[in-house]
Amino acid sequence: MKVAVIGATGYVGGRLVPELLKAGHDVRCLARNPDRLDGVEWRSDVEVLAADVLDQPSLEEALVGTEAVYYLVHAMGHAGDFEHTDRVGAENTKNAAEYAGLSRIVYLGGLGEDDPDELSTHLASRHEVGHVLASGSVPVTELRAAVIIGSGSASFEMLRHLDEVLPVMICPRWVTKTRCQPIGIADVLNYLVAVIDEPEAAGQILEIGGPDVLTYREMMDRYAAIAGLRRRLIIPVPLLTPRLSSHWVNLVTPLPYGLARPLVDSLINDVVVSPDRDIRRLVDHEPHTLDEAIQRALAVVGDLEIRTSWMDSAPSNTPASAMPQDPEWAGATIYQDIQEVTSTASPAALFTTVSGIGGERGWYVAGPLWTLRGWLDKLIGGVGMRRGRRHPDLLRVGDALDFFRVEAYEPPELLRLRAEMKVPGEAWLEWRVTAAEAGSSQLRQLARFDPRGVTGRAYWWALLPIHKVIWKQLVQRLADHAEAPTSQPDSPLQPHSTSQPDPTEEYRRPQ
Repeated sequence: MKVAVIGATGYVGGRLVPELLKAGHDVRCLARNPDRLDGVEWRSDVEVLAADVLDQPSLEEALVGTEAVYYLVHAMGHAGDFEHTDRVGAENTKNAAEYAGLSRIVYLGGLGEDDPDELSTHLASRHEVGHVLASGSVPVTELRAAVIIGSGSASFEMLRHLDEVLPVMICPRWVTKTRCQPIGIADVLNYLVAVIDEPEAAGQILEIGGPDVLTYREMMDRYAAIAGLRRRLIIPVPLLTPRLSSHWVNLVTPLPYGLARPLVDSLINDVVVSPDRDIRRLVDHEPHTLDEAIQRALAVVGDLEIRTSWMDSAPSNTPASAMPQDPEWAGATIYQDIQEVTSTASPAALFTTVSGIGGERGWYVAGPLWTLRGWLDKLIGGVGMRRGRRHPDLLRVGDALDFFRVEAYEPPELLRLRAEMKVPGEAWLEWRVTAAEAGSSQLRQLARFDPRGVTGRAYWWALLPIHKVIWKQLVQRLADHAEAPTSQPDSPLQPHSTSQPDPTEEYRRPQ
């Protein structure tokens, strides 16, 4: 089917497009700023046209030649009256769909009671958009969801950052009483793709949710447990209003106030799937549990630079992971330090030096500090530095290397180590070697830390002055040693031999 997607630059739309392509659909993306899609990996597989839901003629022109459209935009968090803006956008889309002769509109809205007087402003507006779209002659399939679990989802990011930053929270009392039925982003996408080919879904409101119904407090407890955090102390009080809560969310999370306010307002409403509208009557799909959805959202630590993809280390690049088109506040808090240096050594010689780090050769800079860190790690139950490395010259994925583990090894370009010492979070060191001019080479070193809770953030900032000095000297020493003579291959002050060792030889540091 030839389908259009309005909102392909957004959270759901950017993940839906590749799923539609996998299902065999021909996709046209409509965007106010088509240039925003230039960097996505599926750009060459879709047609992109400029169109704005507030400009009906542009929509009419862009929808001609398509059979159905996904409406995945909303103005929440934008300046001005988002209810009016959403109303106008829905009216224009309804009219443009009629003009283009479409057979279906698919809209993703929000769960909640049908009576708008019982709903928050945000949820009432989401329902109004569905009513406006359905008031025309083109059949509408409206899917209604509560909290969507996935990196980049506004509701999930609010949950993530509140749990990560605050060991103790003072919350409105209704946080412990309001019921919610969250759903993973992968399940949302599955349902969105499925309904376009389901004739019975036309003209229906279908509600989607995962198998778990919880209070928001219980959701925070589940996140903390899965993320490896101590259970958060949550103190409910009767006087904390949604307005005050919104300012607090704005202070301790990356979400802007204009987005936090309608989200917090909506927490006063139960958002649970009603049996008579459950989508599973039409679509045979069993959604993930909340625990599974959170695990999928946390499984990928995404460095979205093309040159250094941390997604290689994850089980898969799932729709729950962060993507380039997500807003800048999306995704986990990640700290990193990047150092780059040019060496006159060849790329092969430079990578040989890099891949020989650790073990008997040591770490080229601040040796006593590495040793001290190893002893401290042992004292608190960690692996310490005494594991050394399997072989002085050979590496393979999965090898222990002092208190690191080889996570990626792609000679002569990439070596990535995952830290296994005791730290309040996850840490990596990565080196990437590229060819430069006249036989020289470029070495890029990336130190990355994914903190766990407040302790992780404090750990990063407390050690940053020391780490900055060590990392800067380390990358330079590696480059220098790659250029030096190789007369003393076993010395930590010289690069190791590039001769081919016996691959069966086992190497350990003395115990």
